[in-house]
Amino acid sequence: MKDVISQNRVRQVFFILIILLLFILLFMELYNFLPALLGSITLYILLHKWMLQLTEKKKWRKGWTAVLLMLFSLVVILLPVGLLVNMLSSKVNYAIQHSAELTEAMKKVVADIELRFDVTIASEENINKMGANLANSLPGILNATFSTLTNIFFMYFILYFMLVNSRRMEDALYEHVPLKDENVSRIGQEIHMMVYSNAIGIPLVAFAQGLIALPFYLIIGVEEPFFWFGVTCIAAMLPVIGAALAYIPLGIIFFAKDETLKGTLMLIYGFGIIGTIDNVLRFSLLKKLGNVHPLTTVFGVIIGLKLFGFIGLIFGPLLISLFMLLLKIYGSEFLTKQRALNKIMEN
Repeated sequence: MKDVISQNRVRQVFFILIILLLFILLFMELYNFLPALLGSITLYILLHKWMLQLTEKKKWRKGWTAVLLMLFSLVVILLPVGLLVNMLSSKVNYAIQHSAELTEAMKKVVADIELRFDVTIASEENINKMGANLANSLPGILNATFSTLTNIFFMYFILYFMLVNSRRMEDALYEHVPLKDENVSRIGQEIHMMVYSNAIGIPLVAFAQGLIALPFYLIIGVEEPFFWFGVTCIAAMLPVIGAALAYIPLGIIFFAKDETLKGTLMLIYGFGIIGTIDNVLRFSLLKKLGNVHPLTTVFGVIIGLKLFGFIGLIFGPLLISLFMLLLKIYGSEFLTKQRALNKIMEN
């Protein structure tokens, strides 16, 4: 009997090793398509309720309903992003030219501070390197943006089959995930909550900061205010620094032009209004949408951007939340059973 159990255990371990090796091989080969998969999961979570309602209650055909919802998401979600990217790409030359202007501005501001306070902040060589790196990085950023077209194609390709087979796919997950049904539901609810919170909340916060900044850019006389509006919106999605990547360079440029009042007002408005709006909305809107702690969002975005690129804005915080949830589920699935077994053995 023990020999039979031992043989079964060896076969089981051998089978698991084969599965793991195949999974690692497939993951390594398909890693470049991971953002497309994560994007399709995001859109599926946002659209699947409509898909089920239209196909199961209103009896619409699945294929045409999936195509209709995909077109809707393309217009509502990707079209504004595409317009923003197009606006920024048309200003590449302006950005490169003003990167040199920003470098000269930084030199002048640093020189004034060093002369006034008799300190050394940064060498001219380092400032020149900073400006050159900024100028060289802009075309690369845009090229990376255009390369996402392939990922967008595969994202919608995957999304179509996920929507058409939504009910079957969800039932299969419930059947094959080796957890209690209530814990599978908890994971599903956590994923839904985090995706809604980040996919809707982060762009809303960033767009709100851009809208707050744009009137001031127009009033104070910023050159190319709509370009800087786009920069503010994109920068505001990034953690920690955020929109400061827009209004600090603007302040430096004003100082370099001897427009001290405008530079001072720009920094005061940036840190006092734009930055405050960011903190208020992150602590209120994101928490209201998904009851997500701000630290989870900040550290999750930092991790997610490094792992997944732009889509990491959504899935970075999700990773942290799922980690915490899985710890709780592990406790309820196994530790509780172990304690109950120990009590039975003691009795």
